[in-house]
Order: sequence, then C-alpha cells, then structure tokens
Amino acid sequence: MSFSIGIVGLPNVGKSTLFKALTKKQVPAENFPFCTIDPNVGVVAVPDERLEKLAKISNSEKILPTTIEFVDIAGLVKGAHKGEGLGNKFLANIRETDAIAHVVRDFKDGNVTHVENRVDPESDETIIMLELAMADLSTVEKRMKDAASQAKSGDKDAKHALAALEKVKTELDAGKPARGADLTKDEQESIRELHLITAKPMLRVLNVDESEATREPGQANEVVISAKIESELAELSSEDAKAMMTDLGLKASGLDRLITASYRLLNLITFLTSGPMETRAWTVTNGATAPQAAGVIHTDFEKGFIRAEIISCEDFIECAGETGAKEKGKMHLEGKEYIMKDGDVCYFRHSG
Repeated sequence: MSFSIGIVGLPNVGKSTLFKALTKKQVPAENFPFCTIDPNVGVVAVPDERLEKLAKISNSEKILPTTIEFVDIAGLVKGAHKGEGLGNKFLANIRETDAIAHVVRDFKDGNVTHVENRVDPESDETIIMLELAMADLSTVEKRMKDAASQAKSGDKDAKHALAALEKVKTELDAGKPARGADLTKDEQESIRELHLITAKPMLRVLNVDESEATREPGQANEVVISAKIESELAELSSEDAKAMMTDLGLKASGLDRLITASYRLLNLITFLTSGPMETRAWTVTNGATAPQAAGVIHTDFEKGFIRAEIISCEDFIECAGETGAKEKGKMHLEGKEYIMKDGDVCYFRHSG
C-alpha cells in the first residue's frame, strides 16, 4: 500500500528546505524497482528501530522499511484562488494525496523575506486554509451544476451527491475545511472522486528557529521542527547526526518525528515479516483483518487465506526468534476475524 502526504505553505516558510532534507532520506531505488520518482516527490522510510533487531535475530540479508511519499508544490500566496502568484496551478499535484502537511513559519531571519512582511504563524495558517477552501469551493460548485442537472432527470446517485455537496459548500463558503461537514459514510463516498484537499487530515508543521528546536507541540497534529537544523543533519553520517542531536537535546530528528506523525495521522499501523532473505515492514490501516494484511503482501494471499501465525515483536525479540517463541507458547494461530496489531510478526498460510 502506498501513502502520500502533500506539502503546502506560503513562499519562504522553509518548505523547500524541509523537502530537500526529506529527499536525503529517500529510499534507494533498487528496493522499489517499479517506482518512478518525480523531482517534487520523495519516497522516504518510516523510522522503525524494531527492524534491525529482528533482522539481526533472523540473519536477514536485507531490511525493507515501510514508506511514505511526500509531494511538494510551489508556495501559495494570498489570492491564489483568484490567480495571484502561480494561482492554484499546482494544487492538482496534491489532490490525490492521503493527507496534507502545512508548513508554517515561526522563525526570524532577516535574510529570508516573508511574503506578507511579518512572522505570524496563525495569520499564515488562515491564509493557506482560505486558499485551499476556495480552491475546493470551485471544484464543488462545478460538480453541483452537473449533479443538479442529473438529479432533475431522476438520477438517484446525483441526488445523493447533491445533498453531500450542499453540506460541504456551507463549510467552504465560511472559509472552513470540507472535513468539518457532517457527512454520512454514503455521502462521503458519493463525493470521494473530487479529492477535496480540505477533506483530508492535516498536519501542522511549525518551522522554528534553531534555538527553539526542542519546543513541545502546542496542539494536536502538530510537529515542531527547525528546517535549518534538519538540512544540516541530512548532510551528516548517521553517527555524526546522532552526536549533533545529543548536543542539541533532540531525542529524534524533526524529520523522523514528521514522518512518524504523518503515519499516525493516517491511522496506519505496521506489521512485520522476518526471515533469512529479508526483514520487512508492511503498512495497513488500523483495524485491518489478517486476510487484508496478507493481501498487502500479495492479493492471492488474501483470496486463499487459511490462517496467520502471529508473534508479537517483543516476544520475537525476547525469545530470540520464531523457534524460541513457539517453544515458549508465544506464537498464536489466528483466523479471518483477527484484527492486526502494530508490531505483529506474521507468517500467512494460504492456498494456491
């Protein structure tokens, strides 16, 4: 499963600096031979220290982390929906992403001019949210015209979509995100094809001065980061980067925290497979069943699912592998109804 995060923000908020640092962590292409990476797309590994521990126990030839894709677009400006700056020309690039990371400037640097000539994170956030809402409003109004015409001819699906669109339009007219509309699951499905940007979950990325890099987030779904520090860390070896983080009082790099927070925002969990060939992390939505997880590895595994052999990552490590876990009764067999847990180490039995 592939998941992607679109990066938005005003010009000169540190978006490009952050994205360049992210691409330094890009997954080697040889691990994903069928993946074409555009200049504004970076596929990065989700940090997971469990992988090395499992690989050491299993004598794995290689480690394959799970990944998230970040998509960067040009900075938006006030009035973009009216054609100011580059307008909404690039918004199409992030319409099909799964979530949005909004980079907000809270650093002071006389050499980096703010497009609004001041540093005011809340005001910046309001501008971007309004631009995204107005872009979505344009999309909704166009769809409403078509739906209204189809509904007159008795199209039930169009009537259903029209009801949903009216609820969303009310939110957008007020400059609020589409995700605030009280939609039923059926209504959400009826307008899913529009890929409304403000319907997606959003992460606030506060780009601060270097001296503020250890500041705690001030609200839910916020990551505090110093893009300047991250660009320096990205140039260092792993050991030197760890030493620099220790000196700065950082337990983890801002990029790792951003990637992990993005993963959490999407309500994802990781299950693992481990053996001599490879130790690998796989992504599923929280609440996925064992057959659905098996289908992530190969669609045939889901169709022919028989059972899953599950060992928690902690037990796998503590018992020094599958054999030890079996001997101590730590492996359990699960059927089609089993709900996957983060850190499950799995082997799927299937027919065919």
